[in-house]
Amino acid sequence: MTEISFYHLLHTPLERALPRLMEKVLESGARAVIRTGSDQRAEALSGILWTYEQNSFLPHGTAADGSPDKQPVWITPDDENPNGADILVLTDGAAAGDIGAWRRCLEMFDGRDETAVTNARRRWSDYKAADHDLTYWQQTERGGWEKQG
Repeated sequence: MTEISFYHLLHTPLERALPRLMEKVLESGARAVIRTGSDQRAEALSGILWTYEQNSFLPHGTAADGSPDKQPVWITPDDENPNGADILVLTDGAAAGDIGAWRRCLEMFDGRDETAVTNARRRWSDYKAADHDLTYWQQTERGGWEKQG
């Protein structure tokens, strides 16, 4: 079964939280696909990963960059895994066609958006019914994460 972690954003937006999680993914030696809601959003997140901190570098790419096999992080709106990643990051309410194909999934949702919260609760129930291993992380005021339950 896939290990699925829900990340409930409460104090900082996805644009500030995502780079920190991607740093941890890359430090672990894993590869990731970040699934977005659109091509435009994929390009916007790509820009953020280049500029979120002056002295940081997160190697990644999008369809506009090409060579997905050389990218440890691939950002896409499509249901694909062209870089051989084992971690899927779902943003913008994006869904996974075959969640079981991934070792781990990070579901990131905005706790200030009632629709996003409702959709996250529905996905939690669906994953639980499918017997996936679930964890829930709530964002702290300092931008870190605290495991709940």
